[in-house]
Amino acid sequence: MGITKSELFTESQNELAQLFKAIGHPARVAIIDYLVRVDSCICGDIVNEIQLAQPTISQHLKELKNAGIIKGSVEGTAICYCLDENILQKFDHYFSSVKMQLKNKCC
Repeated sequence: MGITKSELFTESQNELAQLFKAIGHPARVAIIDYLVRVDSCICGDIVNEIQLAQPTISQHLKELKNAGIIKGSVEGTAICYCLDENILQKFDHYFSSVKMQLKNKCC
């Protein structure tokens, strides 16, 4: 993989790129959609819903968690996952800003 030269970009641009990369797989989008519907759940629930292998779901959950999009809390022997609203506000702020800037442009 090539060098991204991330130092050329702002901290905000790098952070958003990491978030977009984390949701750049349809399984991860499906996981987010599922978590929106159920509020919180354990990995086994997601496996039953999305019908991918448990190790595959675990890897996708790890990527989403590392990006800060989801958070997990230990409940007995399971981890209960839910969306982190603070991160979702960053997406909302970014797209609201883009939308506002585009409103004043003619293309």
